[in-house]
Amino acid sequence: MTNPHDVILIAGLWLPASVWDEVGEHLVAAGHRPRAVSLPGVDDGVTAATLGDQLAAVLGHVDAADRPIVVGHSAAATLAWMAADRRPDAIAAVVMIGGFPAADGAAYADFFDIVDGVMPFPGWPAFDGPDRADLDAESRSRLAATMAPVAEGVARGRVQFADPRRFDVPVTLVCPEFDPVQAQEWIDAGDLPELAHARQLSLVDIDSGHWPMVTRPAELARLIAGSIEG
Repeated sequence: MTNPHDVILIAGLWLPASVWDEVGEHLVAAGHRPRAVSLPGVDDGVTAATLGDQLAAVLGHVDAADRPIVVGHSAAATLAWMAADRRPDAIAAVVMIGGFPAADGAAYADFFDIVDGVMPFPGWPAFDGPDRADLDAESRSRLAATMAPVAEGVARGRVQFADPRRFDVPVTLVCPEFDPVQAQEWIDAGDLPELAHARQLSLVDIDSGHWPMVTRPAELARLIAGSIEG
């Protein structure tokens, strides 16, 4: 077994920290120390939360850890990469699951309508196809019941990068509803500029939809642990 690591887990849009519970159990069994981030505006229901508030929560975990691995799911791949930008010397590696860093200056996750100051979960029809292919009706119902609206200040917050040393932080991109070949094509086409400049980038596949922490927690934990060994 590799040396134990702190592993900071950041959930994607609408998802509470508890979505990582099963992955965390497998990481503990492998000897690591997982820490799921409670994100302002999701886990506390504060609708005035901002992207800066969420980044501060992530950095609080980074600063309390010892050379952690920072894991971001979906849109939170951007949060993980923002943390690498702010703490390039403190983070051992970043793992992105089913998502990519937004470009500098872009909105964090302005993907769906804002209603009364929040971006509600749009419902499962918005994710028809490979995204939800491995979620049965019961799983979809359970997952949706845990979701919280995303504060407008988070969804429309502006992404900012400043330190080019972030490109020295090793990155693993876990590819769920797409595969590594597709991801490489997007990088080569210039669609993912932050990943195109990463000096140590690994693309790994997982046979799942967009939420492998729900449908493939043991396998996802193995891939996270494998990125640590790498």
